[in-house]
Amino acid sequence: MVFTDACGRLLYCSPAEPASCADVTHARKLGLVRLLADGPAVEILADAGYQGLGAQTGGRVVTPPHRKFKKNAPDWYEEIHEQRRKAHSSRRIRVEHGIAHLKNWRALARHHGRREHMSDVIQAVAALLSHQQTAALEIDEQG
Repeated sequence: MVFTDACGRLLYCSPAEPASCADVTHARKLGLVRLLADGPAVEILADAGYQGLGAQTGGRVVTPPHRKFKKNAPDWYEEIHEQRRKAHSSRRIRVEHGIAHLKNWRALARHHGRREHMSDVIQAVAALLSHQQTAALEIDEQG
């Protein structure tokens, strides 16, 4: 699980799970639901893997709209659903760019080591990327 700010800069990268795990389950294990329900009023733009957390966090987790019709949806519904999906996607694009910066590091893109070490590799790359982004921000502010 990765958190970025509104500009796509990396804020947090959780440890990797030792096995396959649903996004929403991982968020619950890390205590995200409890933290958001009791914590500051922030808005988290999440992908569809986190659907259902919005209701548990008082609307702080915003996911793409859920499809109410599986088949034979009315035309008006299709239009509204597509508009809402695009609006969410447009707001979330910087988050996706931030995640892409993390995935572009060769150590993650071409990891051939043991799965047990993946969490350490992710944390190391996340720390390097965060430092790189902070240094670039400081240079921008000076110049």
